Amino acid sequence: MTTGNNTKFYETPNHPFQGERIAQEADMLSRYGLQTKEEFWRAQSELRNIRREARRLLGEAQGDVEEAESLGAEFMARLRRYGILSENDDISQTLRLDVTDILERRFQTIAYRKGLASTPQQARQFIVHGHVTIDGARATVPSRKVEVSEEDSVSFDENSPLSDELHPERAEAQE
Repeated sequence: MTTGNNTKFYETPNHPFQGERIAQEADMLSRYGLQTKEEFWRAQSELRNIRREARRLLGEAQGDVEEAESLGAEFMARLRRYGILSENDDISQTLRLDVTDILERRFQTIAYRKGLASTPQQARQFIVHGHVTIDGARATVPSRKVEVSEEDSVSFDENSPLSDELHPERAEAQE
């Protein structure tokens, strides 16, 4: 028996040609600076897996929220560490999450929201080109999830030309 390498970590839509869904995806791609629909589908699949795990835990605990949280303590700790859930949310809140909750935790989105770039697409370029660091370490993957504890340490690399506040690309971002 051979084991195949499943490298696809997302599911594509069941009905590929629905105008309304295509328009919603295009809106999300531009709003979050995603390059391909695959990135959006990965976020949807991640959300689907989170909900599936929460439903499994709630089912195992037969609807008892406290017991489900104790069964899934690591699962809940991970969601809180990444800021997908706040500290006072319980496991039932995972069923109300939206794909934007996942997309908001991407490195690219956080760099844009912190004002390091004037658009999400520019934030992506700065990250890929190695101008942005997390805790002083250069990170070049725009889809990386940023933990809440790391969020304040997202900044320009001190050796980057963009670390100069008078850099022309920065001037646009600061306005």
